[in-house]
Amino acid sequence: MATTIKSTALDFNTIKSNLKTHFNTAEWSDYDFETSGLSSLLDVLAYNTHYNGLTANFALNEAFLNSAQLRSSVVSHAENLGYYPRSNTCSQALVNITITTGSTENGGVVDAVTTNATISKGAEFTSNIDGTTFTFQTTEDITAVNETVDGVAGIFKFKTAAGSTSIPIKEGRNKTKTFIVGGASDDTVYIIPDKTVDTSTLTIEVYDTVASDSLSSVYTNVKDTVSVTSTSKVFILREVPNGYYELTFSEGNVLGQAPVAGNKIIASYLSTKGPSGNGAASFTASSTHTVGSASKIATVTKVSTSSGGADPESLNSIKLNAPTAFAAQQRMVTAEDYKSIINGKYSALLDDIICWGGQDNVPATYGNTYVCLKFKDGVSSTSQTQTKDAIKTQLSANLAVMSIDTVFVDATDTFLEAIITFDFDPDLTGDSLETMQQTVKNKVNTYFTNNLNLFGKIFRRSVILTELDNLSPAVLNSSMTLKAQRRISAPTHFTLAKAAPITINFPMVIAKPDDENYIITSTRFTFKGASSFLRNKLGTTILQVIDVNSDTVVDDNAGSYTETTGVVKLDDAFNISAYEGDAIKITAVPSNQSTIKPLRNHILKFDADASKSDGTLDAQNTPTVL
Repeated sequence: MATTIKSTALDFNTIKSNLKTHFNTAEWSDYDFETSGLSSLLDVLAYNTHYNGLTANFALNEAFLNSAQLRSSVVSHAENLGYYPRSNTCSQALVNITITTGSTENGGVVDAVTTNATISKGAEFTSNIDGTTFTFQTTEDITAVNETVDGVAGIFKFKTAAGSTSIPIKEGRNKTKTFIVGGASDDTVYIIPDKTVDTSTLTIEVYDTVASDSLSSVYTNVKDTVSVTSTSKVFILREVPNGYYELTFSEGNVLGQAPVAGNKIIASYLSTKGPSGNGAASFTASSTHTVGSASKIATVTKVSTSSGGADPESLNSIKLNAPTAFAAQQRMVTAEDYKSIINGKYSALLDDIICWGGQDNVPATYGNTYVCLKFKDGVSSTSQTQTKDAIKTQLSANLAVMSIDTVFVDATDTFLEAIITFDFDPDLTGDSLETMQQTVKNKVNTYFTNNLNLFGKIFRRSVILTELDNLSPAVLNSSMTLKAQRRISAPTHFTLAKAAPITINFPMVIAKPDDENYIITSTRFTFKGASSFLRNKLGTTILQVIDVNSDTVVDDNAGSYTETTGVVKLDDAFNISAYEGDAIKITAVPSNQSTIKPLRNHILKFDADASKSDGTLDAQNTPTVL
C-alpha cells in the first residue's frame, strides 16, 4: 500500500480523489468506491481535512495585518504598531448664539446688574434631517456680555473661550460610565459598553472616594500628550473585539501616575450617530437659559452646516495608516510623517492628503513642508480653516522640527475630456447604438470616480480601454483621445474688467504645435466687448483671442504656452469682462495621452459634459454622435 498522500489542494473533491488514489493498489484495484460504505468514510475524511485546511488558512491570514479580515484582528495588529483606529465621529456645526432680554425687562427697567451671561457645556440644540431629529450640544462653556445695539440693551452674543462668535456644537447625547478602583490584587478591567462613543470627546475624571464630589484629577489621552513623565496622568483607550472600548491606566511607572484603590473614575463622552448627523442646517434651542432674572430661549443662526460625522475607521484605512503611523513615531520630520499624523487625527474630515518637502516644490523653498488637504464633501470653509489652524497649533508646533514651517496649498483639479470611439455590432447585443454610447460614457465616468479623484492617482488609457472592450461583445476596437482641462475664475485668477497676468499649470507635458491641429483652446468669454475664445496660432505656441462670430483675430498675442513645463501664460492684456458658466475652461492636448501622472496637489477628474462617446455601426459604417 502507498504510504504518501498528496496534499497539493484543499478543495473537497481533490482531497477525496487523493484519498482514492492512496487506495489504488493491487488489493483495491477493482473496488467500486462510489457504491461502497467506504465512500462515506472518505467523504467524512475529506470534509474534515477540508475544514481543517480552511481553519488553518483563516488563522494564518488573521496573524498578519495585510491579510487579516476580522476587525478585531486588524485592530489588534494596528495597536501593536502603536496605532489606535478612529471611533465613531460626531458631526459638528458652527452657529451664532444670541439671547435678547430687551430694554423692557423687569417692568420696563433694564437689568443693569446683569453684565454677563454663561451657557454651560452640554447645552442642547435640535435639528431635523430628512424627518429624523438629531441632538447637538455645546462642547465648552460659552459667555456673553450685556450689549446695547441700536439703543436696545440686554443683547447677549455668546463667544467661545478663544473669543469666537462661531460656536461649535456636536451631534450626540452625553453619557457617563462610573468605575470603582479595586485593590492592587484585583484584576480590574474598565470597559465602556458602547459602540457609538466618539473617543475624541471622552473625558476621564478621578475622585478620591466613591462618595466624594471633589474632583481629584483629570486624565489625558496618551495620543494627545507630547511627553510623559513620572507625574503624568494619562490613559490609553483601545477598541476590544466586541466593539466596546477599554480604559487602561499606568502601572504607576512608565505612563506616570494611576488611580489608586478606592478612587472613583467617571468617563464622560458623546454617543453619536456618526454620518447620519451630517447636513443639519437649522437649529433650535432645546431649553431656556436664565440671564439675570429673565428666562429666555436662545436664537441660533447657522454659520456652517454640520459635517465631519463618520463611522469607525474602515479596515482598509487601518491597514494603510497603521504602518505609516508606526514609522512616524509621533514626530513630524518627513513628509510621510506629516501625512500619517494628520490623517490619523482628522481622517473623519478628509478624503485624502498629500505632503511634500520644500526641496521638492517648484520653485524649491527650503524650510517649508507643504500640506494639501482634500476635504470631504459638505465640510464648510470655516471648518476647513479651523482644521488647518489646529494642525498648525496642535500638531506642527509640538511634533514638527523647529524652523520648519507648515504651508497649506489648495488642491488643483485637472479635468480630462475624452472622445471615445468604437465599432458597434448590433447582432451581438439587444441594446441600441444610442444606449451603448451612453453605457460607454457612464463606464468611463464610473472608472474615474472609483480609480481617480485622489492625489497621486495615475490615468492609464490602456486600462480603461480594456474595461470598455469587456463591457459588451458588441463593443469592438475602442479608442480614446484626450484633452486636459484647467479652469480659471474670478477672484482666484483674475478680477473682471481689470488686466492681470495669469499662469495656468498643467500636470503634464503639452503637445508640440503643428500646422493642422490647435493644441490650446478655451470656452467663451467677453473680450473687448466681443464674444471670444482662446486658441494657439497654428504651428506656434503663441495664444490668440478669436472672435466667435467672425472667426477673426481680436488679440494676436494674448500669451503663450511652454510644452515641457505644461505652463500656459496669459499676459496683462488678457482683460475680460464676463465669461460663460462658472469658469473659463482652458484645454490642452497632452504630449502623451497613454499615461497622465498628476504631480503633488493635482487631482485628475472627468468632465462628462465635455466628453463624447461615438459609435460606428459595423454593418452600415455610419457614425452616430451622442
